[in-house]
Amino acid sequence: MGEAKVLPAPVRAPAGRRWRWKEPSVIPGFGLTFGFAIFYLSAIVLIPLAGLGWRSASLGWEEFWRLASDPRLVGALKTSFWTAGAAAAINAVFGVLVAWVLVRYRFPGRRIVDAAVDLPFALPTAVAGIALTAIYAPTGWIGQYFQPYGVRIAYTPAGIVIALVFVSLPFMVRTVQPVMEELNREVEEAAATLGASRLQTVLRVILPGLVPAILTGLALSFGRAVGEYGSVIFIAGNIPYRSEIAPLLIYIRLEEFNYPAATAIGAIMLVLAFVVLLAINLIQAWSRRRLGHDG
Repeated sequence: MGEAKVLPAPVRAPAGRRWRWKEPSVIPGFGLTFGFAIFYLSAIVLIPLAGLGWRSASLGWEEFWRLASDPRLVGALKTSFWTAGAAAAINAVFGVLVAWVLVRYRFPGRRIVDAAVDLPFALPTAVAGIALTAIYAPTGWIGQYFQPYGVRIAYTPAGIVIALVFVSLPFMVRTVQPVMEELNREVEEAAATLGASRLQTVLRVILPGLVPAILTGLALSFGRAVGEYGSVIFIAGNIPYRSEIAPLLIYIRLEEFNYPAATAIGAIMLVLAFVVLLAINLIQAWSRRRLGHDG
């Protein structure tokens, strides 16, 4: 009789990863730290925002719509959001270039340049606004060269964009810089060995790995710029329907004791900013999945 053949045990397909409330960890204290995090987030962020939403809802739809459709408010919102978007887009280009220089090159004074990037974090925004106004005013160091051609920078939306670029630049640089430092340079050398030009290496090898970080910096820069107040009011000129921003209009309504109007403006800015940031985050998540950065 022949020997009985031993069949291999069937290989089971790995079960799908089940959702867990928390991942197992050797470090204790999940409940305490999680509870503190939720409490802190609620006290600092969620409760004030909920109060703003509740106060807006108490106005009633007709009153809220009347306040929201005010032409002056619409103009201020347009100015705030398009200037913030323009500043974030400018930082998406030049902030990446600054990060590239700081990461890839060594030169005298590099530490000073690196420290100067964080200067807008420490400098009071009012001081920044006064300094920018003095520089870009028609009689300023830079503005005087544009004045003969009829070009005004200060007291126009262009001045607002410059102020917003100044205050939001560190968010882009500090977001992209650590990711750029971790890029594998061997991949760039391999691309050059295979005949890729420098431009092709940048566009097809380096840039795709930076896209998620750039989108994160873009969202942070936009969020910082859309609510900026101190550095803008000095250089904007604050002309209604032209260079007046929504945060300034909130302050004006509060000075007039028009609390319902100030509440409506704040609620509208909250919703619009949330929608824009949500769209950017969705694009970022899609780009990370497409590039294989998520597990």
